[in-house]
Amino acid sequence: MPYLTWKSFGWKMGAWPIFEAIKGKQNVFFLDSSLRRPALGRYSFLGFEPFYIFKAKGQKDSLDQLRGLLRCYRLANTKFPFLGGAVGYLAYDFGLSLENIKEKTKDDLGLPDVFFGFYDTIIAIDHWQRKLTVFSTGFPEKSSFLAKKRSEQRLKQFIQELSNQGRHSSCVTMSLRVAAGDAAISKTGLLHPFGVRNDKLAVKPVSNFTKEKYLKAVTKAKDYIKKGDIYQVNLSQRFSAQTPLSSFDLYQKLRQASPSDFSAYLDCGDFQIISSSPERFLNFDGKKVSTRPMKGTRPRGTNPRADARHKRDLLQSPKDKAELLMIVDLLRNDLGRVCKYGSIKVSSPRALEAYSTVYQTTASIEGILHPEKDRLDLLKACFPGGSITGCPKIRSMQIIEELEPSRRAIYTGSLGYLSFNNTLDLNILIRTILKKSDKIYFQTGGGIVADSQAENEYQETLIKTQGIFRALNGESA
Repeated sequence: MPYLTWKSFGWKMGAWPIFEAIKGKQNVFFLDSSLRRPALGRYSFLGFEPFYIFKAKGQKDSLDQLRGLLRCYRLANTKFPFLGGAVGYLAYDFGLSLENIKEKTKDDLGLPDVFFGFYDTIIAIDHWQRKLTVFSTGFPEKSSFLAKKRSEQRLKQFIQELSNQGRHSSCVTMSLRVAAGDAAISKTGLLHPFGVRNDKLAVKPVSNFTKEKYLKAVTKAKDYIKKGDIYQVNLSQRFSAQTPLSSFDLYQKLRQASPSDFSAYLDCGDFQIISSSPERFLNFDGKKVSTRPMKGTRPRGTNPRADARHKRDLLQSPKDKAELLMIVDLLRNDLGRVCKYGSIKVSSPRALEAYSTVYQTTASIEGILHPEKDRLDLLKACFPGGSITGCPKIRSMQIIEELEPSRRAIYTGSLGYLSFNNTLDLNILIRTILKKSDKIYFQTGGGIVADSQAENEYQETLIKTQGIFRALNGESA
């Protein structure tokens, strides 16, 4: 039986000092609203030392297994989005198992398709109210006595850990005072502003495509479109490189070079996921479902006039508008498999969003989950996200397997949380680095449609990597 306890503190410093304080802990995670935009970036969440880790590979029933585990750990629904729960990822490759698609490409990374740690205690930063809260649930204990004891011990442990680590942090020294009915955090010193050293790195990423082969793959994709197999397909290339940088250093650099609404860091033990994703896959608040597909990209200009020209070009592009419209229809269909009839609506058909290196256009779709369905049914119906597969989804995924030389692994999968209180929030793993030992991998792609120009599509993949290249070369936004 759960025993939820928490302590809240005034907090004006954002989430970064907390991550710096706990970065070395076991299986640390950081769900980071680094842009902190009002509509999307209210909360950031952090945690470490899960009491259980669920991993699977090539198992179509992984979501059913995950459902069974989550049923053992339930909290009464509250208005707060995340109080503790399963944090992890679904790899794109899991979608191949889910849809019974024959795997043709080589699995050279050998990562789990599904990885979730179960975190009984988490740290939540409310950027609107400038408040830090530590939530502790008492899981996995079953008896109320043991759950209460664990909950209180873990709460005290986390607060003490933050206090101890903060004294040695290069960014901030923290002092915590907890008394009956009162709690406060005070900043006692700031040793240096958050920043990244501008040290140039000898990092030379290599693609799994030559330019010539990528252009040929685009042409082949267009042949499939002409034959009527598909309307659109997402085609990507993967880069790899050696790096002396730690995972923490990489995330620090990426966060400054390319801040985003759905950034994340996840330590999976022998590899780490470092993401500056701007795209939300699915959000579920216990009743309402929402998704925000992205289609259409232009680079930021080097001066205000060029910047305005790129923005105008994207907004006026019939091709990019049609791409987004196709994916909106696909996602409406996916949501229609699990949502109440008549509840699905497009709340925003097309909106421009500005990031440090690119402009993107995004749509928003909402629905009400059918009472006979749950959030695992929602994942089954929608995974992987239509914006990074194509339309129709299954045939597009088959063509991706044919045209791309390597398995995608985590790229275009999803990372986020399934809370103990029946909520869910997952990103799309784009603008993301995978670090395994001293090697990094990152992938980038774009939607191919009938009027795509192969050279332009190739250049778009390079535009989308600029945030990562800036990070690798120590450049800020």
